[in-house]
Amino acid sequence: MLGNMFNKNMMEKMRVQLEEIKVKLNNISVLGAADNIKVVANGNRLLTSIDIDADFFKTANKKQVEELIVLAANRALEQAERVEKSEMSHAAMGMLPGLG
Repeated sequence: MLGNMFNKNMMEKMRVQLEEIKVKLNNISVLGAADNIKVVANGNRLLTSIDIDADFFKTANKKQVEELIVLAANRALEQAERVEKSEMSHAAMGMLPGLG
């Protein structure tokens, strides 16, 4: 019975910590860029903005713009994934100090 209580307390503590990490990640911005296109994502891997230089449309065709948006978005999402993994790793070390 004592073991079950310990497990429940540990699980609740982990759940709360994960929620705190989600909030923190939501407030972290990362940038992915490709030529004149910038894409911003948060640490939860959600795109928050896309900025395309207005002059870029004068020389680029639709296909180029689309390809660069995809490239910039993928770069932003890769950055966000690294940030997320780092935060989760720090949290895991805090919960299980003997594993770090």
